[in-house]
Amino acid sequence: MIKALLQKEISRVVSDIGLESVPVELSHPADFSHGDYAANTAMILAKKAGKNPIEVAGEIVNALKEKKIDFVSKIEIAGPGFINFTLTPEFFVKETKEIVSVGEKYGESEIHIGKKILVEHSSPNLFKPFHIGHVMNNAIGESISRLAKFSGADTTVISFPSDISLGVAKAIFILLEEEGESFIPTDVAVLGDAYVKGTKRYEEDESVHLRIKEIADNLYSRRDSPELRIFDICKKFNIEYFEKVLDRLGTKIDAYIYESEAGIAGVNLVGVNKDIFTQSDGAIVYIPSEDDKHLNTAVFINSQGNPTYEAKDLGLLKLKFEKYSPDLSIFMTDNQQISHFNVVLDAAKKINPEWSEKSIHRYHGRMSFQGNKMSSRLGGVPLASDLLDGIHEEVNEKNKEADEKLKDQIAIAALKFTILKSQAGKNINFDPETDLSFEGDTGPYIQYTIARCNSVLGKANTEGIKESFEKSGEVTDLERLLYRFPEVVESSAKEWAPHHLVNYGLELARAFNSFYGNTKLIDKDNLETGYNLSLVKATSQVLKNTLQILGIESPEKM
Repeated sequence: MIKALLQKEISRVVSDIGLESVPVELSHPADFSHGDYAANTAMILAKKAGKNPIEVAGEIVNALKEKKIDFVSKIEIAGPGFINFTLTPEFFVKETKEIVSVGEKYGESEIHIGKKILVEHSSPNLFKPFHIGHVMNNAIGESISRLAKFSGADTTVISFPSDISLGVAKAIFILLEEEGESFIPTDVAVLGDAYVKGTKRYEEDESVHLRIKEIADNLYSRRDSPELRIFDICKKFNIEYFEKVLDRLGTKIDAYIYESEAGIAGVNLVGVNKDIFTQSDGAIVYIPSEDDKHLNTAVFINSQGNPTYEAKDLGLLKLKFEKYSPDLSIFMTDNQQISHFNVVLDAAKKINPEWSEKSIHRYHGRMSFQGNKMSSRLGGVPLASDLLDGIHEEVNEKNKEADEKLKDQIAIAALKFTILKSQAGKNINFDPETDLSFEGDTGPYIQYTIARCNSVLGKANTEGIKESFEKSGEVTDLERLLYRFPEVVESSAKEWAPHHLVNYGLELARAFNSFYGNTKLIDKDNLETGYNLSLVKATSQVLKNTLQILGIESPEKM
């Protein structure tokens, strides 16, 4: 990347003139008229040496000008000692050509090359429908997994379904009672209803407790029984339903680790690490160090001898690292589970430090809905399928002429973009009036910009006008943004923060639409037309690459 080359040149010059070596940080000035990069190196060095930052900046600038960096056209001192750099027009032409030539690989990073990265997301509860929380988890997790792949990592995506629990046993009890031993599921809603009924029955009727516990024990031990047969059929059906929803969202899961497996592993871990855990009132608990006052005491094995969620998540860590040996293990949850995982990872650190050191917890907030129609349509906690269908219907009301596939692409883009544009952990409000718009800070706005690019290129092709890389005019704002894409990918992959890509995509789309509005792009008499078309093609490609990482499709036409 050009940024790294410029950092090396500055570091070399600082060393050559006898100044102390410091990391060179480069940023982009907010105003394009101030150049393409700004360095605060002189200010840092001046503070260390007790010198005037303007004088130190002058020394560095004079040395850089003598060196004559071939991709820099202007170097200036600004403000209290910033050094601003303007790149040459030739650089921008070369970068535009690179984008068009490399295509969908443009922006690929190598910062995670050679690493094995495991990403866990979209973990469902069997016998419960996939809901809005899972969709938020999916949007972030899918984008992070794509970011890992785009950054060179050998990436595996797993899911951690909750399969066997007392709650599932309650549902099986109802299915056996109401549907009989030959029950075959045809609708996931029936399983959800059984879960709700079973929970209510358990609370109201103590006489069923022993039978439900027996069902749970039979499921855990896989004892041949009517409940095991129904469970296996329903589990398969539930996973197939789950995968259909994920397919609609553009996700493929590589493998599953089930909660029942992790529970066994967790019980064994607690059993062989007695020095880490403590007996308390018949249960086994983890008591953090007195220095870790932000961590709470947690039960890992309850008084009935069963693993809690803490033990299951501890077992999951063991299984992840045994099966996949990842260099990084990233997992997504609701932000209400932050304290839970702080305790689990603290306990894990004492069993095997790498489980904790190599694990990264990313989390999301909650989503609410603006507008009476959307809120009443979805009710309390929206199911994923109802949510997608509801947004699809909103798209239909605004774009009746679009085909069903396009409507779904727009709906999913609007939803995912709304989730991803917020920083981790923040609550989100989805408003169909703004979030489905082809204008403003939305996913459909970027999709529409790509379609507009494609339309321009189609018209140029019809008129026999070809792209070229000959340019004589001023550098455009569009060019000053296009080359930054690899930097945004890298910063996003370092922080595992997709919102940087969202912000960049919006800025680039706005710049293109301004360029589109102020430039006659199909003009055979203009010598710049061929290059302008290359810029259109480069913009389309970079926006497509941006959406691809975000897990959003790019329709050819809209």
